[in-house]
Amino acid sequence: MASSYLTVPARRHPENGQGQSNDSRSRRFKPAAQLTLLRYLQDLQDAEVPPSPVQPRFHTGRMPNSKDGDDKPRLLLMGQKRSGKSSISSVVFHKLPPSETLYIETTTRIKKDSMHSFMDFQIWDFPGQVDFANAANLFDVDSIFNEIGALIWVIDAQDDYFDAIARLNATILNLQTTYPNINVEVFVHKVDGLSEDYKSDLFRDIIQRVQDDLSDNGYENAPVSFYQTSIYDHSIFEAFSKVIQKLIPQLPTLEALLNSLCANCRIQKAYLFDVLSKIYIATDTSPTDMASYEICSDYIDVIVDISEIYGWDRPEEEDSGGESGNQDAESLIRLEKKGNNYLYLREINKYLALICLMSEDSPAEKKALIDYNVGVFQEAMKQVFPR
Repeated sequence: MASSYLTVPARRHPENGQGQSNDSRSRRFKPAAQLTLLRYLQDLQDAEVPPSPVQPRFHTGRMPNSKDGDDKPRLLLMGQKRSGKSSISSVVFHKLPPSETLYIETTTRIKKDSMHSFMDFQIWDFPGQVDFANAANLFDVDSIFNEIGALIWVIDAQDDYFDAIARLNATILNLQTTYPNINVEVFVHKVDGLSEDYKSDLFRDIIQRVQDDLSDNGYENAPVSFYQTSIYDHSIFEAFSKVIQKLIPQLPTLEALLNSLCANCRIQKAYLFDVLSKIYIATDTSPTDMASYEICSDYIDVIVDISEIYGWDRPEEEDSGGESGNQDAESLIRLEKKGNNYLYLREINKYLALICLMSEDSPAEKKALIDYNVGVFQEAMKQVFPR
């Protein structure tokens, strides 16, 4: 895979006179390009709670059990001792190289981390040697679970997992009376050292055992999701992306905006990434290809590193307090891989970046039109995420 060209304009101050303003571009493309994302701007006042006749199956980021009222979803990492919980948290949220996780000490108390990004959330790493189901009376259950957005249970795929399944089911049943709407996400972890056939058989066996045990205890159709993960590839970021998306009430609106963007610009796949963690918070509704996700994820590292070296500070803006603007880093790269594939990145604000994968003969010729559509998408994002 070789790149033909790459352009990464530095973040420019508005007074330097480089580039076209939004108004000039808007005048240039109206009315031919007006049928883009503008129609989605009309109803964005109601975008945070998309109308739906079906009640949500999972939490949607609004904490009904909250006593603190800060609406900060909490991700609680639980599982057996040395199953990989602390390694997951360090790699995903602290950018620790996977090879250095071998030196992480065993967790002996609840470790709390706060992430300040497009939405603030907390990550609590629960010590694995404590059996919560048998020692629940020793903990303040409300202080642990009153703001929970997802319970992430980590199972070591390279170890005996029967006890881990038993503790998982006991914990779920123990919490059902008080917190019935908790998202339960099971990470079958450390699958990188297993063969493909054995990994598939083990994954199916774990799913079957968990569901059978819960069904035997009268808890059928439990909202439990399963993922195969490893810190040595992109699977752990993919899994966390799915977990976080369940906590975003604006997800249907984001998907609709991305679908419209892809249709109007003939984009093959679009991702909206959190640049701090490389978790994608939304994508269009076309099937997700793991290979394209890996390319986009790696691309973020390259562009962010280049921007840190060569980029200019983002100017303060009166209307948005410097949170977002039009003087953003952007790039267009051509990839030679079974034909011509193009990547396009545009920073939406200081937290989010849009990455598009295109399979066009020459998208550079319509880059101005793509820029205009992405500019409209950026304006819509200011209303979807006011911060």
